[in-house]
Amino acid sequence: MADRILSHLPDFYNVVEDFLRLGHTESIELDLLQNAVDQLFNDQFVLSAGHQAIRRRELMLEIQADPTETLEFRRRRILNRYQTKPPFTVRYLQQQLDMLVGSGMTIVSVDPQAFVLTVTTNLDNASVFREVLHTVETIKPANLLYQQNTALDDDIGLKEYLSRQVITRNYKLDGSWKLGEKPFMTLGVEVPVT
Repeated sequence: MADRILSHLPDFYNVVEDFLRLGHTESIELDLLQNAVDQLFNDQFVLSAGHQAIRRRELMLEIQADPTETLEFRRRRILNRYQTKPPFTVRYLQQQLDMLVGSGMTIVSVDPQAFVLTVTTNLDNASVFREVLHTVETIKPANLLYQQNTALDDDIGLKEYLSRQVITRNYKLDGSWKLGEKPFMTLGVEVPVT
């Protein structure tokens, strides 16, 4: 976009070939500079930061990133680490875990009598599970015991069958029977109930 420079120069430079090419080259450089300034501005915020800025923040927070993790998850993890500063409540822990793994994927409960913090999760991603563990260990008070429960979101099928069977007892409890002489009971024929 040669107009970016030539529009600021007097009109008689618009016909000189050297200034046209110089304007084109400088416009490319100015576009690259503008893109770099925009990226630098975006890198100031975790939600809009690029790969290099996210990597720098991970180094500062001593996070060992897995190459298979998405940039979005890495951003959420950094935000999670920044936001885990005391004081904490169960509601705050639930909000943090919902923000980290999605609403409804974790359930936080506390048994104050037994001093047990229970987190029930439905996760199958190891990176997310490790971050949940780090978050809980960071937020929970020292006097609570952390208990992890895993919930599986599977369906169970049940088949119902109803039948009737007559059971005849072969002994009476009056002391007259001899052990091993007959079976304790005899089962009749099983009849389906309709």
